[in-house]
Amino acid sequence: MAPSLFKSICLLVMTEYCYNEFFINFNFLHVDCLKALISKGLGYGIILGSIFVKVPQILKILNAKSAEGISLTGTSLEVFAILSNVAYSFVNRYPFSAYGDGFFLLLQTALVGFFVLLYGGKTQEALLYFATVLGFLGVLCSGFVPMTILWTLQASIIPVIVTAKTIQAWTNYTNGNTGQLSVVTFTLLFFGSLARIFTSIQETGDIIIIATYSVGSFVNFIVLSQILYYWNVPTKIKGKKKLLEKKTK
Repeated sequence: MAPSLFKSICLLVMTEYCYNEFFINFNFLHVDCLKALISKGLGYGIILGSIFVKVPQILKILNAKSAEGISLTGTSLEVFAILSNVAYSFVNRYPFSAYGDGFFLLLQTALVGFFVLLYGGKTQEALLYFATVLGFLGVLCSGFVPMTILWTLQASIIPVIVTAKTIQAWTNYTNGNTGQLSVVTFTLLFFGSLARIFTSIQETGDIIIIATYSVGSFVNFIVLSQILYYWNVPTKIKGKKKLLEKKTK
């Protein structure tokens, strides 16, 4: 590999200063540069993973042709939270590695909301829902919205996330199962939020964003715990129904 090409690739995940420290001065134990490199690597890894985070959830809905157990209110609040974070980070010109996963998560979460409405027999509302999310994304990222409003939206994410996941957790509890919620999706969301705490500290230093991911990790853990707890509940219920049917015959 040509030295110039190698350097160009390295500069995608590190600064010129860190490149010189690593490959000119051979100081591979430079603490700040190591932290920055790990953060960048994690950030891009999270972005790559985010492309598939909710695919298991979407496929589970499509295979079942049902969005049973998924709260549209909770999903919509999650859309609002992700949308606000992406717009705030984009307009602040934070590195894409610090928030890029939000863009892919936004599209996938909006699709989940779309399918909740679609399988609920509301096709027009489903199309309008997805189009509205894209419209708001364009407006908030346009640069015409004052930063004070974007900051307020970002600051409001914490109570929104708590409310959204609380609604979903309550839905799970009252149903006695987690319906079509995907354990793979929530596992990735939980660990992704944990990793984002570190990358946010390193790349933005924004206390609001750091707090947001901290709270997100906690509430994602709660829903993930419910999925694991209720893992075999639907199967057991189906089994009981079959036994009752046999007895009545």
